[in-house]
This record gives sequence, C-alpha cells and structure tokens, in this order.
Amino acid sequence: MWYWLFKYVLLGPVLWLLGRPKIEGVEHIPADGPAILASNHQAVLDSFFFPLRVKRRITFLAKSEYFTGRGLKGAFQRWFFSVVGQVPIDRTGADAAKDALDAGLRVLSQGKLLGIYPEGTRSPDGRLYKGKTGMARLALESGVKVIPVAMIGTAKVNPIGSKMWRPAKVTIRVGEPIDFSRFEGMGGNRFVERAVTDEVMYKLMRLSGQEYVDIYAATLKNPAPEREQAATDVTRLPDTRAG
Repeated sequence: MWYWLFKYVLLGPVLWLLGRPKIEGVEHIPADGPAILASNHQAVLDSFFFPLRVKRRITFLAKSEYFTGRGLKGAFQRWFFSVVGQVPIDRTGADAAKDALDAGLRVLSQGKLLGIYPEGTRSPDGRLYKGKTGMARLALESGVKVIPVAMIGTAKVNPIGSKMWRPAKVTIRVGEPIDFSRFEGMGGNRFVERAVTDEVMYKLMRLSGQEYVDIYAATLKNPAPEREQAATDVTRLPDTRAG
C-alpha cells in the first residue's frame, strides 16, 4: 500500500513537477513475469523516477546500510526503503556475493521486475563506467531477459552533493530485451559473464549517449581497494542505490 501511496500521492507528484519524466520504449517491459532492468546510474532519484513511469512495481536491491541506521533518522530510513520495496543486501563478508545473488533470484522467482545498476555506484562525472558482472550471473542463473534502461537528466535534478532538488527534464529510454539463453548453463564462467555484462553496457551506451569509460566508477571514489577488486574481476552484485 505504501509503495503506491508514495508513487501516486506522497512523492510522485513532486517528481512529476520537477522532472516532467518522459519514457520511450515502455512497450519493451513485459506486462507480467520476471525481468532484469539494467540501468545506468546518474542519481539517487533514478530509483524513483523510473518506477514513476512503469505500471508494474520494480524491486531494487539496496545496500544494507540503509536498513541499519540508529535513532529516529535510522528508523525512518529503514521504514521508507522497506515500504517502497527495496531489498537489503550485505556487501561485506565472505558470503556477500552469494547472499546478493540469492536475494535477486528470490525476487525473480516471484515473477517480479528486478532493478539493477551494473556500474555498482552512481557515475561521478556523468560518464558510463564499466559494469560489474553480478548482473550477468543473475541473468544466467535465472534465465530471464535483461532490459537495458537509460536514465537521462536525473543528475541535473539531483546533482551529487546537492541537498536540494532542481527542475530539469528527465527522459527514460527502455531498450529491447536481451536474451542470453545462448549461454545457458554457463553461469560461473567469468569470461561469459564479462561478455554478457559488456553487451548490456554497450546497449546502455547507445541508449544514453554517454561516453564509456572502461574502468569501475568506484575506482575514482576509493582507488586502492578498487584496484585490488579489478584485478580479480569481482562478480558480486552492485550496490543499487548509493554512490
């Protein structure tokens, strides 16, 4: 109930006024059944503008820190992200990748739409960065199609570091579903997972018109640890909301 109240009554009208969001290619989103919606990540508001223009409910995987805050602020944050349909994932510890994969597969097994940001974090400068392969693992394990989604203009409404939202035109471009059934049974093969990820990122580049950068976005935010990560081509699922 709260999801629909926020969408149509509490938050949606404000976003409509600020962004006047337009969607192109919405016919590519199935009326029922599971699908992975893989989007570029320009702003925190991506996760709100996109569901605003899609009739079906979208579930995003969210970092667990949004659910563990203390005090009144922490309680409100935990309640808000829960009622709008976010699923917490713990990105720390040895079992983080498996737990994230299981959470995503559980959402898809229920016939829902799963929203993922392959870049793993918000773009720090508006460019499109290398995708992490957790999305590919999910697609190969579940057998569902991946639908590329380009968010355009949300960074102008919600710039990194800003405390106030600003009026700006928002466009959402939905591409044709990508069927990876040709790789059936090859989940866990890092070369196949990289090929799947790169294909999705290429589609996102074409849809969004962004310049592509072949490094992880987090490299610019946390250089040393990310260099170690890149060396092993980490396959954990991306953080879908924070940057």
